[in-house]
Amino acid sequence: MTILEVEHIQKSFNGTDVLRGISFSLEQGQVLAIIGPSGGGKTTLLRCLNFLETPDRGVIRVNGAVLFDADDPATLRESQIRRKRLHFGLVFQSFNLFPQYTALENVKLAPELLAKERPDYRAGRGAIHAEIEANARGLLAQIGLADRMDSYPHQLSGGQCQRVAIARALALRPDILCFDEPTSALDPELTGEVLRVIRGLAAQRTTMIIVTHEMSFARDVASQVIFMDGGRICEQGAPREVFEQPREERTRQFLSRFAQE
Repeated sequence: MTILEVEHIQKSFNGTDVLRGISFSLEQGQVLAIIGPSGGGKTTLLRCLNFLETPDRGVIRVNGAVLFDADDPATLRESQIRRKRLHFGLVFQSFNLFPQYTALENVKLAPELLAKERPDYRAGRGAIHAEIEANARGLLAQIGLADRMDSYPHQLSGGQCQRVAIARALALRPDILCFDEPTSALDPELTGEVLRVIRGLAAQRTTMIIVTHEMSFARDVASQVIFMDGGRICEQGAPREVFEQPREERTRQFLSRFAQE
């Protein structure tokens, strides 16, 4: 089942084209790894999917429903943006946890805020909050932080903070979980613990888009790989095809740098 369709997404900043007609689709349960040099447009693409940026052109569909169409003003309303973001969970490079809240409180915060908009909130407030807390505790236990739920971000390692950020994204039950260089702020030892969590999610067939410079991880975990450069998709395909038999010279040049490291 196709869960995401992206058609001809374009985005420019101050006259500079950052995304130049990006198109791809993603099936439910697949893991898409996006690789490429810095400045190639990878992060901007994720920000457009999460409506942190508004594309200049193109269409975004999730489960067949049009979330964004640059030619349809009805899909551009600011009032709809927050609901559209719920289809995507985004894990940032730098965690972005609230320092004044514990790990458990960070995971519960967004679901609790959304719950207040439910028509049954006033009558079922206690049960709703109990369900949110149980889900948050379950997610933190799933990623190996059952004993750190009451810890604040400054009491956690970088890897633990990133795992809390993953649980926070999962708490909203998104259709697609997105990662923007999830290990870039971590040292090699802590990188391993975060990648293990993502591997576990992939084994559970969580639909994911991962922007990463971890080439071996992308090759082993992804269902498909996109290589981006200069705001374009230069090559896409199964991991074995892209990493072992790249068709494009630019892809071969990029991957050769990692083979030498």
